[in-house]
Amino acid sequence: GTLSLLQAAKEQWNGNWEGKRFYHISTDEVYGALQFDGTLFTEETRYDPHSPYSAAKASSDHFVRAYHDTYGLPTIVTNCSNNYGPEKLIPLFINNIRHGRPLPVYGKGENVRDWLYVEDHARAIDLIFHKGRIAETYNIGGFNEWKNIDIVRLLIKTTDRLLGRKEDEDLSLITHVADRKGHDL
Repeated sequence: GTLSLLQAAKEQWNGNWEGKRFYHISTDEVYGALQFDGTLFTEETRYDPHSPYSAAKASSDHFVRAYHDTYGLPTIVTNCSNNYGPEKLIPLFINNIRHGRPLPVYGKGENVRDWLYVEDHARAIDLIFHKGRIAETYNIGGFNEWKNIDIVRLLIKTTDRLLGRKEDEDLSLITHVADRKGHDL
């Protein structure tokens, strides 16, 4: 998909790059897994994808950079952490808690993710689009790391309280499911 978009931009713009930018939004999953030692991904972190999804995203990042290097296409790449907002995991789980539906958690739920509010991500995209430098890569994160199981427990505690239920009444809704193959901790 990214390669098709790059080719279309190259043909449409036909070397007239003035005022144009090809903005590619990627994921931090291209970097692989972090150690549990407080380090963060940086724009210089080596790519180390472990699943077909993250490998495909890494390859699309490389295509974007190659189109800049080869054809001069004005590109910017951003790699962001997990987004949350109105249509993501957190509201889905709140709804499931309200209705007594299972809360599927990969493995033991020990996977740690940096959670970034989707509107903060949108503001970062706007800022980078207008002020970012061509051919640069920018990481966007929330400095808000949580184990998945801890997020789920907090959602249960808060939702149960707001619904007037006993504290942790809905812990039994947690359903541990097999982790995705190649899923980074």
